[in-house]
Amino acid sequence: MSNFKNDAEAIDALVVKYKELRTEISKVIVGQDKVVEMVLISMFSNGHCLLVGVPGLAKTLLINTIANSLGLSYNRIQFTPDLMPSDITGTEILDESRHFKFIKGPLFSNVILADEINRTPPKTQSALLEAMQERAVTVSGKRYTLESPFFVLATQNPIEQEGTYPLPEAQLDRFMFNIWLDYPSFAEEIDIVKQTTTARIVEQKEVLNNEEIIYFQSLIRRIPVADNVVEYAVKLTAKTRPNTPAATEMVNKYISWGAGPRASQFLVVGAKCNAAIKGKYSPDIEDVKAVAAAILRHRIVRNYRAEADGVSLETLIEGLL
Repeated sequence: MSNFKNDAEAIDALVVKYKELRTEISKVIVGQDKVVEMVLISMFSNGHCLLVGVPGLAKTLLINTIANSLGLSYNRIQFTPDLMPSDITGTEILDESRHFKFIKGPLFSNVILADEINRTPPKTQSALLEAMQERAVTVSGKRYTLESPFFVLATQNPIEQEGTYPLPEAQLDRFMFNIWLDYPSFAEEIDIVKQTTTARIVEQKEVLNNEEIIYFQSLIRRIPVADNVVEYAVKLTAKTRPNTPAATEMVNKYISWGAGPRASQFLVVGAKCNAAIKGKYSPDIEDVKAVAAAILRHRIVRNYRAEADGVSLETLIEGLL
């Protein structure tokens, strides 16, 4: 993959590949442009995503489609209250020759769909979160490294909270993006119904392979960033922390807990990737703003006053920007 003369040429190649990817995905997924863009940005940034939306908005289909376009191995894990850590990491069995043999679980794949992650107890959630952070799993004291690239897309249903185990803030922080899926527009829904109620079979072609994705992930990290852009990202994160010098009046009034340093890191990496897919060789403040909502949404904790006054997270983030 390193047959480019320089990084600028590699960014131009990434733009072409990104457009091809979008074309392949749009063969199956109608609309949801911003969602697709954010998922791909987090993939190229080597991060993980949390998708929040009501049932039937094609969250699972979207992830499956992206995995197919990227030529990656894909596994879906349906999280339930009785799921054990060994069900996802794998388990040791005694083979015919009386030796312990490790049987890999569904986590040993490039793209993992963690469906309804908040339906499983903390023990199983933490097994997944170890894999996300360490890119490895530990079974019976032995560490097994996961294949690169490794990408977790978790889904949550915001409606029904009966019998769920909400992810604690420290675990939510592991996700680069929290992406909200909204209902499609009237015109989009008509297209969806037309496409999905016939015998039409869509042929998807592979746009990228493992090696190319890993190359583009390292390319994103190499993109230079001006000091003023880094300072803007750090200031934006600092502004979310109540009772600190940078906090705004609205933050002190409505937020009980702000974003940590990981938000600043993701803002810079996300801005780099957002710039690269638009064909820019270095990000500016607009690129930071483009990814800010998805990065800050799950890192800010509103207080009771915000809920009582009906002040949403979106309103608070817009105020910060």
